[in-house]
Amino acid sequence: MRAAVLGRPVAHSLSPVLHRAAYAALGLVDWTYDALDIGAEDLPVLLAGLGEEWRGFSVTMPCKQAAVDVADVVEPLPRLLHAANTLVRTDAGWRAENTDVTGIGMALQLAGVEQVGAAVVVGSGGTAAAAAVALASLGAEHVDVVVREPSRAGDVMGVLAALGVPATVTPLAGAVLDAPLVVSTVPVDAQPALLSLPWRADHTVLDVLYAPWPTVLAEHVAGLGGTVAGGLDVLFWQATVQVELMTGRPAPIEAMRRALDAALAAR
Repeated sequence: MRAAVLGRPVAHSLSPVLHRAAYAALGLVDWTYDALDIGAEDLPVLLAGLGEEWRGFSVTMPCKQAAVDVADVVEPLPRLLHAANTLVRTDAGWRAENTDVTGIGMALQLAGVEQVGAAVVVGSGGTAAAAAVALASLGAEHVDVVVREPSRAGDVMGVLAALGVPATVTPLAGAVLDAPLVVSTVPVDAQPALLSLPWRADHTVLDVLYAPWPTVLAEHVAGLGGTVAGGLDVLFWQATVQVELMTGRPAPIEAMRRALDAALAAR
């Protein structure tokens, strides 16, 4: 059986480390997991040509929206987000799932966030929408969506409206970060623009990136005395759910964590 992570770029991904460790611990000696560098436009052709031995894919940027569009079955969560980070082979064809919400929720809880009042989401892509759902599941009473171009916040605002969470859109240049909790979903090359925002020591910040780590944002907030959580926890916990979806077996959490720690130590 075969599985892989799809995206561009994808060489940095630690998903192969996690999934291969899971297969080894589960005794799935005939399972392999690879990294395939493809763009969104390549996804329909790829899926159409695959044999039955392919059981699932982890999907990263820029393919998350395309994964929803090409799937034969779309679960309610990826349909709401119009973003899927998982494709699973079923009798009905490829099923789109989203485990990012679980990963973000677990990362927040591990950072000590058990209940959310007001929060900020920086960014407007599929991961920002997943963060909005995770915040709503933790009881968010208001979310401020901070973006460089307010016109791009429509998808995230639509998700929050569907969940009944009051929300506002704030241009990045005018953001004041009143809420104690901030989730940043912007790519690494956009992070320098965030450093001029009014970060405080009482902020808890989840930066969904994990490579490179620490990011400039994480270093800046930590230097001010703030609490910082990173994308490695997001990656880890969303991967445990993917393993269960693809193999039908409980994820071997301890084995996967040991493999991740070893990979990080070797870098």
